[in-house]
Amino acid sequence: MTDVSEQGGATPERGAKAPGRDAKAPGRDGAGGRGTVPPAPRVRLVDVAREAGLSKTTVSAALNGTGRLSPEVREKARETARRMGYRPNATARQLRAGRARLIGYVVGELADTPWTFLESPYFARLTGATAATALARGYAVVLLPAGSLQSEWAALPLDAVVVADPVADDRIVEDLLAARIPVFSDRSVEGRPGAHWVDVDATAAVGQALDHLHAQGARRPVLVVPDSSTRFHREVDAAHRAWCAAHGLPERTVRAAEPGNGPVIRAVETALGGPDRPDALLVVAEASPPLVLDAARRHGYGVPGDLLLVCVSEDETAVHTEPPVTTLSLRPDAVAEAGIAHLVAVLEEGREETGGALVPVRLDVRASSLRPG
Repeated sequence: MTDVSEQGGATPERGAKAPGRDAKAPGRDGAGGRGTVPPAPRVRLVDVAREAGLSKTTVSAALNGTGRLSPEVREKARETARRMGYRPNATARQLRAGRARLIGYVVGELADTPWTFLESPYFARLTGATAATALARGYAVVLLPAGSLQSEWAALPLDAVVVADPVADDRIVEDLLAARIPVFSDRSVEGRPGAHWVDVDATAAVGQALDHLHAQGARRPVLVVPDSSTRFHREVDAAHRAWCAAHGLPERTVRAAEPGNGPVIRAVETALGGPDRPDALLVVAEASPPLVLDAARRHGYGVPGDLLLVCVSEDETAVHTEPPVTTLSLRPDAVAEAGIAHLVAVLEEGREETGGALVPVRLDVRASSLRPG
């Protein structure tokens, strides 16, 4: 039997020969070829209990956050386990729970460039918050490429899949539901068996931003949006159309052909370069706020004197520009927290209803959208 030392390594059994002059070199076999180093023995729960001077049941309760233990006992067990390098047997836990505790994650909007979504401040925040929130609940996130083929995920033991902003023609939602894998997405999946949703209120977001610009005197606002088929951007278009009709103003929209700073800034310059100069911009297509300001200046606009500016953005540089840029935040952290809370309720509490939740947006008003004086 092998005893586990305080450092988590193995102590040689009694009578075992200590390495010496006659022992083989660790990297060579007898024929002069390379050998293999046997893996270190796995630290078991009973080893941690023995080292800590506690019962196996007490250590288990301490590590699982259960039981009525004093803070000192719980901390002693956890510190001993950490020091010894103890890890629970994941296979045994999966068999007991009937779950692998793996969540797939797909960003549907960027299917043509499937691994570029982390270049977007919004999707970077949403992805990081989803992974962190899931891990705190005992689940790991597996990143999948947008436009995933079934062969890329079918063999993975996924308990559920988060599909962020699916496009209208993305089949991954259909394939996942057909495979009986719960899907968590935006409101486009509402009412479908096995699908659940968390979304932002796009109509309220557009209304809030345009009402603010209108109150500051804007009468010729232009909307810059991506040429996208996601539900969010379709709702933005509809809300903008309704708002303009209600206020008796012309509907002025410019579309960015592709995501990314380059195409969006070109769309901004198109909006600014016409003969009928706008007095406000609502830039929903994601772009760097400093680059939007630079484009306005190149076209002879002073912000906010000539042009009021609001960007839908999670880019922290907006606070540090001159002037600071007003941003409409879609609150990706709150979306992730609400989504994972709903996911855990479905997987662990057996919640069956396929409802969802709307997360309110936040308008952070700064100098770029405040008319001087």
